[in-house]
Amino acid sequence: MHLLFTPNHIQLLNSCYPPGSALQTTGPDYSPNSHELSRLTYYASNHPGKLTKIASELERRLRSECRKVKAGNLRTRASLLISLLIFRALATECRRDIALLSPSLIAAVDVTLAAVPQDLEVVARAASVFTAWTTYTDGHLIGADSSMTKDYLSTLRRFSSLSCNDIADPETRNRGRLIGFAALSGALNSEALYNDSTQFRTQVSVILQPIMMALFQTSLSTLDDQASVVKDTPASPYLAEFRTRPAMERRAASIHIHIDGDKGPSASDVSDAALRALFCLLNHAGGSQLGYIMASSFDSLDSFLGWSSLSHCCWFAKKTADWAQYQYRYVVPTWLVERLLENQSAATSTPVHVALTAMVTAVFSSSTPLINLSSSDIMSNLLTLLLRRTAISAEDALLPSLVDCIASLGCHVYYADQIQDLAGELINRLVIVEVQGVLARGKLRFVQSRSSAIRRILAGLLGLIRSTNKTEIIKGADAQNSSDTDTPLQPYSSSANVSRRDRGADERLPRRTRIAPDVWQDTLSLICDSDDAVRIDYADALTYYLAEEMPKHHENFNASRMKRWEGTHLNHFALGGDSGSKFLNAIHAYIYLLTITPASTSTNFPPPNSSPLPSDPIISLDTSNINMPDSPRSPASERRFSVPHGPRMQKISLVRRLLEGAPSRMISIPMASPTDYANILKILTAVQEQLPVRGLLTGVPMLLALNAATEGHEGAPSQNIIFMKGVIARILLVIGKVWNSANLRKLVEEALSSAPPFPVGSYTNEGGHPPFPCVSWPGVDLDAALMAIASCEAIQEATGMDKDGLHRQISSKWTAEAALRNSDDVTLTNYDSTIRGDGISPLLKISPALMHIENVSLQSLARSTRGLGVTDLREALEGRSSMSNPALTRPPSISTLDYASSMTGGDAYLRLTQTRSRTRSKKRGPPSGSSEVRDVLTRLGIGKQNGNLLKASFQKND
Repeated sequence: MHLLFTPNHIQLLNSCYPPGSALQTTGPDYSPNSHELSRLTYYASNHPGKLTKIASELERRLRSECRKVKAGNLRTRASLLISLLIFRALATECRRDIALLSPSLIAAVDVTLAAVPQDLEVVARAASVFTAWTTYTDGHLIGADSSMTKDYLSTLRRFSSLSCNDIADPETRNRGRLIGFAALSGALNSEALYNDSTQFRTQVSVILQPIMMALFQTSLSTLDDQASVVKDTPASPYLAEFRTRPAMERRAASIHIHIDGDKGPSASDVSDAALRALFCLLNHAGGSQLGYIMASSFDSLDSFLGWSSLSHCCWFAKKTADWAQYQYRYVVPTWLVERLLENQSAATSTPVHVALTAMVTAVFSSSTPLINLSSSDIMSNLLTLLLRRTAISAEDALLPSLVDCIASLGCHVYYADQIQDLAGELINRLVIVEVQGVLARGKLRFVQSRSSAIRRILAGLLGLIRSTNKTEIIKGADAQNSSDTDTPLQPYSSSANVSRRDRGADERLPRRTRIAPDVWQDTLSLICDSDDAVRIDYADALTYYLAEEMPKHHENFNASRMKRWEGTHLNHFALGGDSGSKFLNAIHAYIYLLTITPASTSTNFPPPNSSPLPSDPIISLDTSNINMPDSPRSPASERRFSVPHGPRMQKISLVRRLLEGAPSRMISIPMASPTDYANILKILTAVQEQLPVRGLLTGVPMLLALNAATEGHEGAPSQNIIFMKGVIARILLVIGKVWNSANLRKLVEEALSSAPPFPVGSYTNEGGHPPFPCVSWPGVDLDAALMAIASCEAIQEATGMDKDGLHRQISSKWTAEAALRNSDDVTLTNYDSTIRGDGISPLLKISPALMHIENVSLQSLARSTRGLGVTDLREALEGRSSMSNPALTRPPSISTLDYASSMTGGDAYLRLTQTRSRTRSKKRGPPSGSSEVRDVLTRLGIGKQNGNLLKASFQKND
């Protein structure tokens, strides 16, 4: 009678179990009756409406069995294993309607893992059920069904704990970890992970924890060996089908317990499983998902203090970038830098900061391409952090690592101007720090922080260029190895005597833009910096720039074949007409000032009077609270230099003050130390070797001026005079070697044979300078040296000048102020002169046609230098305004032409108001008159020149 009232699905379910007395004899498979199980799955697949009832009944039985198994009932344990296998069969055969089974199935797995976590056979059977579900589910219930989502996350956490269990027995521990990673791998390949973006991070944070722990417990050599084959050999053919086949065609992987008698799994097997799980996760993640992965990895490292293992951290960062999808790899360094910026004001550097800087450097130093990387933003963030740490402590342990991070950006060049843009950003920040320093409490800390910040930025700039050049050499070698040519690859060299043929295969590589001299020129004032360490570091940086980075146009020649230049070209370069000559003029001017200016003259701002608050920015552009050093200038001059124009105008003021303080003769102890003379020799040698033509034309007159400054040196120490003459002699010897002038070399070598020892290397303040003998040395006969240079046929051929013309050129009068003016370092268009109209572009002397333009600023007019043509005349005749001709455009805007400039101050500034321009109709009408056409003709030089057309409505301030 009882069977008559039992539902059909329960009868089918009951028939799957063996009799109670035979349960224990069903081992070791513990399988249900195969025939009855087939009937159950057939019934369920053809009656989807019964699936929920079947799953609920099976879950109820499984919960009861878990309670009994937990109490130690062995017969119920066999029944539990059979119930789990029935669940798996239902999930596999009813895959189309697996959503109806999902809540009960996930709850049953969670209950089983909670009841018997130590029974690996039961856990493996539960993991097999879980992987069957992850194979066929579409994941739509994750996040939508709160109860099921809770059970699913709980199940993931239990498998995660199993994957990093610490059981004492190694074999049991490794077995449990492999089972856990197998279940987590099923979740990683499942749609349940990617369906809900909100739940993605929660799942990843759970899954990634055991993966990170397993990797950090494995040696790097083992990880490298395993990682090399992970991409090519999938862990399981079933897992490989998860993402490539439709859900209905997939096959779920079975997870079995280790067979008795076989050798147990090793720790290497566990690390291999963890690596494959990580590769699967990274290979499927998009941009935002990769960001969640990085955040979860940080949380995992925080949990088990993995930051102390620098080598493993760097390995993980590189593999994450390498295994991520190509278009999303930039996310890895971006998130690393973002995390690095957190807690940047800590009193001391933490292991997290140290590890993150090493990870950033490792990612950038690797060969993995990182497209879409915002290198400028990363550079800005790293500089901000560097200055922040420098303000806290000038000797902070994190600073060298940050310099390495900045330098490593040079390993990834994706457009021609990238390195020049990054170098420009570094140099801009360097100018600010040079002039305004780094805010720190106390004068001593201010000086130390400023010096440290400048040296670190210089090191980053130099490292950026070096890493870029090194990467070019490596890529060139790879290109050469991949080709069939036998021509050996020559690394890129900017030396003047490296021919195009000698560079060989390097010419096939895409060329990046070299850092232009006018970009680097802003740093040249560091030659005269008040800090010895800054001057030493900058000498190394400048020498490397001259030798390896500076573009060397018009210098590609050798001693046997000189390229003849036109005389007009020579005068153009000699007078500083190109950026290279301007750059060399500035170098020689600053070197002259360093050797002549008294040591008491300072080129740096002292620290602010008041200590900054902790919330103050590192770099303050407001200079109103900075006191200028005392100097014997007139009050008018003092007012002119104290006008706040920003860092660059302040720097010009410093250079002007340095020029005013430089005497015409060496009358006291100069700023230059013995180390400086050695560095000066190194810099000038690089100039003559790398830029021999322009270096000769700009350098020899400066050497004559240096020699003249030594005359009448009653107050100057004798060693400085000897050092200066030693520099002059050795530079002349370099010129003789470069141009192969035997007469010049013989003359200088004879003079040097009786010279006292010259300082070599760098001497610190602590160690002091070596004693110098009080001797006199006349130096080189400069008149004879000039004649030897002018008589050199190679120089005459290269410059296109005869002996007399060349002698006049190199013996011309030279002054530091004229050199700086030619180099545009001290253009010194004063604020007052700008208001008066002095130095304004000739374009401001404009015709009445421009007087119709509203909102015309001096800057926009100064930038508009394009000449007029036939197109402009046609547009003027037709009455059209063209964006290509701003001079004929009348945009509706705020008009300021009828008012005095706000720069004049006083009442004119108070009366300045904004008025709306005249209303314009949508349809542009004909020209207002013939004045526009007449003006265009006048500017084209056609027709009668009328002086009235050149009258401007700007009022000249007397």
